[in-house]
Amino acid sequence: MKRKSVAPERGTTAPKTGTSKGGTPKGGATRTTAPKKATAAAGTAKKSSASPAPRKATASGAASPEATASPPAKKPTRVRTATAKTAKTARTARTAGATSAETARTATAETKAKAAKATPAGPAKKAVAKAKAKATAKATATEPPASSPPATAKAAPESRIAMVRRARRINRELAEVYPYAHPELDFRNPFELLVATVLSAQTTDLRVNQTTPALFAAYPTPEDLAAAVPEEVEELIRPTGFFRAKTKSIMGLSAALRDDFGGEVPGRLDDLVTLPGVGRKTAFVVLGNAFGVPGITVDTHFMRLARRWRWTASDDPVKIEAEVATLFPKSEWTMLSHRVIFHGRRICHARKPACGACPITHLCPSYGEGETDPEKAKKLLKYEKGGFPGQRLNPPPDYPGRPAPPLGARD
Repeated sequence: MKRKSVAPERGTTAPKTGTSKGGTPKGGATRTTAPKKATAAAGTAKKSSASPAPRKATASGAASPEATASPPAKKPTRVRTATAKTAKTARTARTAGATSAETARTATAETKAKAAKATPAGPAKKAVAKAKAKATAKATATEPPASSPPATAKAAPESRIAMVRRARRINRELAEVYPYAHPELDFRNPFELLVATVLSAQTTDLRVNQTTPALFAAYPTPEDLAAAVPEEVEELIRPTGFFRAKTKSIMGLSAALRDDFGGEVPGRLDDLVTLPGVGRKTAFVVLGNAFGVPGITVDTHFMRLARRWRWTASDDPVKIEAEVATLFPKSEWTMLSHRVIFHGRRICHARKPACGACPITHLCPSYGEGETDPEKAKKLLKYEKGGFPGQRLNPPPDYPGRPAPPLGARD
C-alpha cells in the first residue's frame, strides 16, 4: 500500500526521501531545504510551514522505524526555526559578552601599566622615599646655622697646602687679637724663669706668680737655693701643690747649676734637659723668653688647640712639637706659642670654649664644640677679655688688663 505524500505548503519544498531496495532510506535521514525566498524575507519563518523533522539515525546509520514516518507538516518546522533563532541569539550574546570581557581586561591591564609607570612599586616606592629622606637629612645636617662660619674642613679633605695656609692665617689673626702676648710668669732673670716654670706644673701661672716673690726674696741665686733647708722651701712653695716633689726638683737644679754650669743657666737645649725637673717644654720656655732662641712650648693649652685646629692628631707633646714646627717659620715659634696659649686660656677653654665670642671661627674646623650664642659666650671669657685681672703681678707695659693681686689679697 502506497503512502500518500503530503503536499508541501506554499513556501516550502517537500522533503526528498529515498529508500534502498531493502526499504532503508538513503543517507539514513530525510533532508529538508528551505526556499531562497523564505530565507531572504524577514519574518517569513512564522508564516511558513516547518519542514519535516529529520529522522533519527541509529548507531549503524539506518533510520529507525519511528523516523521513517512523516511528521506533521507545520509544528516541527516552527519549533526548529525558533530554536535556531534562540541558539543564534544566545551565541551572539555570548560573543558580545566575551568581547566586552576582553575589552575590559585590556583596559584594566593598560590602566595598571600606566599606574605602575606613574607610581613605583611597593619596595621601589619605599626605597625612593628612604633616599629622599636621607638626602633631606644630610642637607639639613650639613647646612650651618645662621651664626656659624662657612664650613671649610667638612666639605672635603683638606690638602697639606691648604692646612698650612690656614694655620699661618690663624697665627696672623691671633697676632692682631693678642699683640701683647707674653709669658705669663713673673721673672727678672733666666734663673727665676727656670724655677718658676718648674713650679708651674699642675697649677696656674697666677698661683706661681703669687708664690715666687717670697721664694726669690729668701733664695735669690742658685747657690742660695741649693744650700737651703728643704722644709723651709716646702713651706714657701706649698700653695703651688706637689710641694715636696717640686722642692726636690728646684733644689736639685740649683745644685747642678752651681756645680756644672758655674751658677749660670745654660742657653742650650741639650744642657737644659739634663737638669732635674726640666723637660723640653720648660727648656723651650727658658730658651725662647730668656735667650731669644726660637722654640715651641707644647703645654696643655697648646696641645688642645693644635688638635682642634687639625694641625695634628697626636697626643704626644714631642710629636706635636715636630708636626707644628713644619707649619711655621722658625722665627715665629716662640710668639706662636704665646698667642696659642693666650687664646686657650681666655677663649678656647677645655670644657666649654666660647665659640660665639671667638674671632677666628671662620678658620676653626671645630666651631660649635662650645657655646655659639654671642651673649652667652661673652660670659665665658677670662682675664682681660672678660674684664678680669691677668695672671702676672708685674705685667708688661702694653698689657691692657689689670695686674693680678698678691697672694691672700682680695681684688
